[in-house]
Amino acid sequence: MASTNSSPVACKVVLASAIAKALLSEVAADLQKMNRVPRLHGYLANRDPAARMYADWTAKTTREHGFHFTLHELDREDLEDEIRQANTDEDVDGIIVYYPVFDTRRDQTLQWTVSMFKDVEGLSPQLISNMYQNIRFLDSPHNTQKSILPCTPLAIIKILEHLHMYNPILDYGKRLFGRRITVINRSEVVGRPLAALLANDGAEVYSVDVTGVQEFSRGSGLTKQKHDVREMEGWGLEQCLPISDVVISGVPGEKYKVPTHLIREGAVCINFSSDKNFNPDVKERASIYVPAIGKVTIVILLRNLLRLANNRPTNAMTP
Repeated sequence: MASTNSSPVACKVVLASAIAKALLSEVAADLQKMNRVPRLHGYLANRDPAARMYADWTAKTTREHGFHFTLHELDREDLEDEIRQANTDEDVDGIIVYYPVFDTRRDQTLQWTVSMFKDVEGLSPQLISNMYQNIRFLDSPHNTQKSILPCTPLAIIKILEHLHMYNPILDYGKRLFGRRITVINRSEVVGRPLAALLANDGAEVYSVDVTGVQEFSRGSGLTKQKHDVREMEGWGLEQCLPISDVVISGVPGEKYKVPTHLIREGAVCINFSSDKNFNPDVKERASIYVPAIGKVTIVILLRNLLRLANNRPTNAMTP
């Protein structure tokens, strides 16, 4: 007689804290190799509660893990001058600005004002260009100084590496070859950079937003140096999800949910929105589910700060 007991759900829920812990051990080891403590300066020029929370979180985390952090609270009209001064200040290794400031295109001007050599968030024009062009180093042909990448997209990359979605047998830069990944969000802050990074690492990426689907890919056999983008006319989640090994969603709205029935059985699902984009029944389809990524993102910020400090010619200074 058949058992009436249902089988246990096979999905493994992986918390960001566990992934962050592994990355923090690497950060601690790298910090010990330095003979001075890197210094991060934050700039808060708004009254946005989320920005204040992020600033407080940055302060707590950086100091807990042995870094210096200074928060500057100032009028937004003074911010550009303050950034320019910090760009040339030897006591500043990294700069982070808490957005939105003006919540207009002026915020992009501020991003462009931060020196690429102190931009801990990887948002300055040359760094963004390097990311999209698949240029990974600042000092070619020596290739000793890696170009800084935006924190949230890089955090998702590190999560995928932790989950062994990258194949270490393949050459560096090709380790997602054979993977199909859907990214639901095409914002300039996270979604589009993430799709580009994944495609540049070899994946076939379906970038989804309200306007439709775009494919990011380096072509058959990864013959191209960087990804191309093409419109997938007539495509929607119905076409993307059933063929994707990984589904990554970051839609900023509590009403949006990824349709579970379309997700390929055994897929890896990652939520990077502050809202939950996946229904609880995702565990009945996914093999691995990562419900949030915030704690990994802050560790990436520390990794970027270390990299900026090491790239500076003053990295041999004593405290």
